[in-house]
Amino acid sequence: MPLKLTAEEIALAAARAASDKRGSGIVVLDLRQISVITDYFVIVDAGTEVQVRAIAEAIQEALVERGVTTLRREGWEDARWVLLDYGDAVVHVFRTEEREYYDLERLWGDAPRLVLDEEETGLVLEERRDGRP
Repeated sequence: MPLKLTAEEIALAAARAASDKRGSGIVVLDLRQISVITDYFVIVDAGTEVQVRAIAEAIQEALVERGVTTLRREGWEDARWVLLDYGDAVVHVFRTEEREYYDLERLWGDAPRLVLDEEETGLVLEERRDGRP
């Protein structure tokens, strides 16, 4: 029986899979101290609907391989904003225009922002220009 992944491990696996499919602007918001809905948001974008679906599919496959099933998937048909719900981690794969419009990073601006480290082996706190963590 596979070990249950932590929310951070799910977020990391999703971010890596998105990176492997050339997702843009990959960021993980750590919501543990500011929200009860989930622990992490993984946010990524792509230029076309085809790329959005490819990234979302790669994330699902990567997590299934690690024993994690998607609880809910929304937005697949239009592929402008695909949401993959894993309970303690929620993945948002946007088309670039939709990401800019909805701007989840601004809405959740108090959340610490994590990014993949250079070797893509872990998540590190992103250095922000405004001096906030």
